[in-house]
Amino acid sequence: MVPETKGMEIPLNHKLQITNHKLQILFLTPWYPSEKDAMSGLFVLKHVEAVRAQGVDVRVIFSQGWGDMWRQWRTLRREGWMPDLVQLNVIQKQGLLALWLKHRYGIPYVIVEHWSGYLPENGKYMHQPAVKRRFAERVAEQASAILPVSNTLEKAMQACGIRNSRWQKINNVVDDFFFEISKYRNIEIPNHKPQTTNHKTKTLLHVSCFDERAKNVKGLLRAAKMLSEKRQDWQLVLVGTGIDYKDVRAYAESLSFPEGILRWTGELTPREVAEEMSHADAFVLSSRYETYGIILAEALAANLPILSTPVGIAEETADLIVPQEIAQYKPGKFAEFIETILFSAEDCPRKNEFLPPDTFRSETIGTQLKDIYDSCLHHDI
Repeated sequence: MVPETKGMEIPLNHKLQITNHKLQILFLTPWYPSEKDAMSGLFVLKHVEAVRAQGVDVRVIFSQGWGDMWRQWRTLRREGWMPDLVQLNVIQKQGLLALWLKHRYGIPYVIVEHWSGYLPENGKYMHQPAVKRRFAERVAEQASAILPVSNTLEKAMQACGIRNSRWQKINNVVDDFFFEISKYRNIEIPNHKPQTTNHKTKTLLHVSCFDERAKNVKGLLRAAKMLSEKRQDWQLVLVGTGIDYKDVRAYAESLSFPEGILRWTGELTPREVAEEMSHADAFVLSSRYETYGIILAEALAANLPILSTPVGIAEETADLIVPQEIAQYKPGKFAEFIETILFSAEDCPRKNEFLPPDTFRSETIGTQLKDIYDSCLHHDI
């Protein structure tokens, strides 16, 4: 099925012929915040906002079904709007529209990929029917550039047979208030007061969507239990909720932690997460896999020491990398890592010297995306 084309003829590169034309970019995405789920695809929305801040006219087609995607496209055409370039967020079904626009109107597209299905620990991509994989490969080959959100994801996509001559990593956006934490410790966010403990108690922070297959929270809890048997001058704060939240809570209760070691906050807003970081001494991630790990970027922006398995951007940036086999199968060794990062220095100093200070800021990423669009339209890459 293809959209109606009658009356929609336009010359190639039509917009670029207009002096002082405002760049028009169409985002195609299966994930985007909505009334049903305000957190779904939040990373795509932040890319949209970052690009709009660069003076770009951005429209979004958010759909998981064929019919609705074409209806939204026809609505844009009736309004007289036509993109100069398409940003395809995740190949999937939306790739058909991106491919059609390129062949019908000569409109180039780039792919910003977030999906964890390419990772071997997930494996969903390789378990798809061969026809779907061949389609994804075709969409990828004809993109002007592929922009994975981490080097880990790029390697996984290439191992799955995704080919393109132009790859460039693009970060997800971190809210500005995370960058203020390292400057102003013990900040206060309106309407949220984290429970405080004795000032001598070290605080370890974990933020998760509580999907046990990916996040391995139980592995973290096993390590925490072992450390709690050795010393109790610390606490683990667990932020979030999700499909396995109740099961993980029940598992924690079965371990019989000493009182005060664990604190559960439930789901928090990004600002509330920032406040938890302002009171934390270190951040810990025990995931089996991540394509990016936005919470790692937020912890880096906050200049928190990080203890993480080698997932997502952790391989590129984390202070202390824990082998995944240790996190999953050797909780005693993981407990030693936790103790090392929490108690190796009196004040657990924050260190973030390996990253430019604005790496994850909206302005930085918006500028990078705008430059990529311009390069693609002028055939510079």
